[in-house]
Amino acid sequence: MSGSREWDASTYDRVSGPQVEWARGVIQRLGLAGNEVVLDAGCGSGRVTEMLLAELSSGGSVVATDGSEAMVEAARERLSGMNVRFIHSDLLELDLREEVDAVFSNAVFHWIADHERLFRVLHAALRPGGRLEAQCGGAGNVARFYSAAAEVSEFEPFREHLAGFDPTNFAGPQETEDRLRAAGFSDVSCRLLDWPVRPPEPREFVRTVCLGSHADQLPEELRGPFLDAVVERLGAEPELDYVRLNISAKKA
Repeated sequence: MSGSREWDASTYDRVSGPQVEWARGVIQRLGLAGNEVVLDAGCGSGRVTEMLLAELSSGGSVVATDGSEAMVEAARERLSGMNVRFIHSDLLELDLREEVDAVFSNAVFHWIADHERLFRVLHAALRPGGRLEAQCGGAGNVARFYSAAAEVSEFEPFREHLAGFDPTNFAGPQETEDRLRAAGFSDVSCRLLDWPVRPPEPREFVRTVCLGSHADQLPEELRGPFLDAVVERLGAEPELDYVRLNISAKKA
């Protein structure tokens, strides 16, 4: 699992208010002077990238990358004329032309199975002294939701496509700190934060944000029924038990 897949970028842009709120504190942790070059590792539709650019008013710039072509194009349209270089790339395959001053990422790393390789790639992207500040789903993230999805996945006609399927990597703080140090990072700190969310447009949020990878495994005619069955178990106004893994590290 690389984390690269196509997304419904227009719907994501509309319903991603929770992701925007998560990102605010991560951007603040960067402590930007305003003239840095920052890698946005998983830029999505560009809503958060725009917030990042607002902190770079002294000649700084962003390298915005995403594994979804639709997301990159949405971000390119939103940020037209701004100081951004766009790259459509799987993060595990990212190869920058030059080192950046900082790496920022929000709600991305949990879609990538190989965190050891991911952190090596991001370490190579940073200049000496550069910082990584990120947040993603951590251990226990949306456990009730994925329990419901796993239950429905065992029913016919979904079982042959989804039984045992798990597209996420919700890591804990200690294992993440160990992987970061193994990749060469120092000043490493990771912690979990409970952040329950009542999503806007619950059905569309679940379809776009939570079940996209599941839908990719299903034939077209089963995607709607699978979504309906999961949403029915969650209720009309579900609270999703998000747990965020905050990641801070420095390249020595």
